Amino acid sequence: MDDRTTLLRPPPPDPSKAPIENVLEVTELAVLGPDIFTNARKPWHPPGARGIYGGAVIAMCLAAGQRTVPDDFNVHSLHAYFLLAGSGQLPILFHVERVRDGRSFATRTVQARQKGRCIFTTTISFVREGSSGKPGSQASHSSPMPRGGGGGDDDDDGQQPLRSPPDDFDGEPELIKQGPFQSDRIEIVNRDSVHAHEKKTRQWFRARGKIAGGTPAHLAALAYVSDSYFIGTVSRIHRLWRFPFNAKEYDDLPADVKTKVRTLHEWEGLGSDPRDMVGQPVVGMMVSLDHSIYFHEPCKVRADEWMLNEMESPWAGDGRGVVTQKIFSKDGTLIATCVQEGIIRLKEEAKLEEDKGSKL
Repeated sequence: MDDRTTLLRPPPPDPSKAPIENVLEVTELAVLGPDIFTNARKPWHPPGARGIYGGAVIAMCLAAGQRTVPDDFNVHSLHAYFLLAGSGQLPILFHVERVRDGRSFATRTVQARQKGRCIFTTTISFVREGSSGKPGSQASHSSPMPRGGGGGDDDDDGQQPLRSPPDDFDGEPELIKQGPFQSDRIEIVNRDSVHAHEKKTRQWFRARGKIAGGTPAHLAALAYVSDSYFIGTVSRIHRLWRFPFNAKEYDDLPADVKTKVRTLHEWEGLGSDPRDMVGQPVVGMMVSLDHSIYFHEPCKVRADEWMLNEMESPWAGDGRGVVTQKIFSKDGTLIATCVQEGIIRLKEEAKLEEDKGSKL
């Protein structure tokens, strides 16, 4: 019995490429019509998530759209909506529509479909390299690399620009050493502020291995990782409990499970003791609704070198939250800005427990 979850038999991983390039490989299906692609390999389904990892769908849509524009056109903006949870047990078809082809810009819409249903849709704009004129002939400015220690209550004033981990960094716990990207621990700036909008999270990350596919492969890799820990920023700055058991039950867990929970809790910058979260609100549902990426310096993106993200949330309410993200290259260049809105619903049990403890 053939139980594969892709339309075509997955090819063996190409050892000359970085792991992320193999993960995001798409195959054209000319037999079904023009500009139709499918995933070459099964996408990752994060434990406990409603569907496959959204960053993979974003990046594969970008990879499919890139295949329909000239080689000297690179993505500069992408605006997407998550419509349905994607299944890791079904193939994905990526339908590209050539909306417009101009001398300087080209526009594509891409729909990701499973069983005929659209699970994700995006509009992507590409710009021809060098079409804006000679360097220095246009208005330009950029946010600088963040400064400071990157954690706790440190103030940015008087601090130095942040420095990346060493190239031989190997500080990830075994539990975290999976997937095509390597990262350092999340740091929370202004951790003790009573105002969630004043807090920021920062994290260094890079693709494992060396990317061989040129600028398009680097940009697809950046799109993939831009969804990592994104809407979850709201839960971190509000100190919301996200594990599938009550924080009060932590001491009753098996020793190996306690170790995993403590490792993940500390890795997300929330402290070394999960028991400190007893009494905190509990996440009932947290899913992404939309995702936008502005690629500021497409030709300077090197996703296999250290990059820094800085995330903050200007607003949350009415069961939703908005998070913004700046991504800097190792040398301090602002290479991308991202925005995401998601559903943030708290469990009613958290409110009931709070009410039970009240004397009013």
